[in-house]
Amino acid sequence: MVIYKDICSEIAEAVTETGSFIRGESSGFDIRLTKTKGLNDFVSYVDKGSEKMLVEKLGILLPEAGFIAEEGTSSKTGFKYNWVIDPLDGTTNFLHGLHPYSISVALMENGEIVAGVVYEAGGNEIFTAWKNGGAWLNNQTVHVSSARTLSESLVATGFPYSDFSRIGNFMESLTYFCKASHGIRRLGSASIDLAYVACGRFEAFYEYGLHPWDVAAGILLVREAGGRVSDFSGNENNISGNEIVAASNLVFPEFLENVSKFMHC
Repeated sequence: MVIYKDICSEIAEAVTETGSFIRGESSGFDIRLTKTKGLNDFVSYVDKGSEKMLVEKLGILLPEAGFIAEEGTSSKTGFKYNWVIDPLDGTTNFLHGLHPYSISVALMENGEIVAGVVYEAGGNEIFTAWKNGGAWLNNQTVHVSSARTLSESLVATGFPYSDFSRIGNFMESLTYFCKASHGIRRLGSASIDLAYVACGRFEAFYEYGLHPWDVAAGILLVREAGGRVSDFSGNENNISGNEIVAASNLVFPEFLENVSKFMHC
């Protein structure tokens, strides 16, 4: 039987060790060693190396689990448990010497996210959550913002990097939220955006064109911190990342209504 709190601590140890490798490579990294997976979608030996480290560590921790990992180090499919891994979320930031960049690891049990860790490797902040255990930042419990309306909110988003089918609608939504909120921020790491919603730094976040490894751990963080997450239609069971809206519980209805208004096309 998996004890969610205990496994979360083990994940945190694994990502901290892997984060040390990433930081160690950052100072002398040669951007010419980067490969392109697709339009504005980059991968480096650091992504692949960190994923390999995580797969090895997590494979020992829970041998019966499968992996859903961005760089495809292991594609084994687990029956009950699956690890969902982004070894370097914010690769473009990392390539250019910018922060934040992070490691995101979640554990799914029968399709449900039961543990999640987001480690901001550059800033040395570690966000953890487990089912019914709350959300934590560096071992201190955190909660979503107490803001009540969109007009009191700081909104985060991410720009599409390959799917531009809704770019017109997206730009209209940016214009609206610039006027209707405290402002918009784009950090370049969806897992950090979600972690920041969980700890109240952001009130809301939305994006499209993501993947499960981008959002799985962050979704659990937001929910365990008292927030809500759905797709643009309000379906709170969709964890694919293709569409995501996350916000504090009080702001969520108003925020979802406006995201849906602009992004349904």
